Amino acid sequence: MKNSNFVTLKSFVSVEKLTVAEVGALIERAEYFKNGGACPHLTQPVYVTNMFFENSSRTHTSFEMAERKLGLTVIPFDAAHSSTQKGETLYDTSLIMAALGIDLEVIRHSENEYYEKLIHPNKNQHLNIGVINAGDGSGQHPSQCLLDMMTIHEHFGHFKDLKVAIVGDITNSRVAKSNMELLTRLGAKVYFSGPDYWYDKQYDKYGEYLPIDELVAQMDVMMLLRVQHERHAGDPNEAKFDAKKYHDKYGINQKRYNAMKDDAIIMHPGPINHDVELSGNLVEAPKCRFVRQMENGVFMRMAMIEAVMRGRNLGGLS
Repeated sequence: MKNSNFVTLKSFVSVEKLTVAEVGALIERAEYFKNGGACPHLTQPVYVTNMFFENSSRTHTSFEMAERKLGLTVIPFDAAHSSTQKGETLYDTSLIMAALGIDLEVIRHSENEYYEKLIHPNKNQHLNIGVINAGDGSGQHPSQCLLDMMTIHEHFGHFKDLKVAIVGDITNSRVAKSNMELLTRLGAKVYFSGPDYWYDKQYDKYGEYLPIDELVAQMDVMMLLRVQHERHAGDPNEAKFDAKKYHDKYGINQKRYNAMKDDAIIMHPGPINHDVELSGNLVEAPKCRFVRQMENGVFMRMAMIEAVMRGRNLGGLS
């Protein structure tokens, strides 16, 4: 971080190396934007492209809205009709984008840590472009993580000793991995629940795994995860998956909703499988923050993009 409490980064690919102070500054900046604060004045054009190699509606649209609110020029990119379909590497595609004058690229990719080849090129490579990670495989999802932190902070005003349960398809969730690590550093107490076959003992260092009915009445936040069927290739549990049984055993139904504390909240990164992770009639219930998360995502992504713009002195910012 530099002066004026601004976060400055060359690229934004993970939350792991953010300090607690930087997380706080990003939340503060996002809340500033949400409350009508003025966007930074750009004295030079900034060009950005959104390169999504996996399907997305929320994240893609949210990033583009954030970019347009900041005054960036958005250059379309169609992954399905790009030269990557001819075998071009992601590095070469990025090299071309930089040569064409693109300053920033927002990327979602199925490969874990795809960004390492872009931000740490070989000694004979000279790629110079800002990378913002919109999700890598089952690895990291920094913008979802930070909008979740913003949503929790907006409701409670702090993180210390908050009890947060992460429930569902944990092993395959980049959201879970980002959130468990950052929540722990921010002082929250993390718990886990869901199918034991989608849980890994490596997460024990962050919190305790318990049946959902032992958690629901104690938690401040019930953070539900989408069952990621598209990542279950070769998983024998996929063939015997039953939506109703899952919902009965691991989902938030009306009974569990009623058992929650009055000021507790439900979160979900979306898309929601109705009547699987969450009863469809509860998506817009008073304790559910699903829509608020989407709203907050625009402003947090504005803060993230601004951090990279300042880190790269784009648009006349520093």
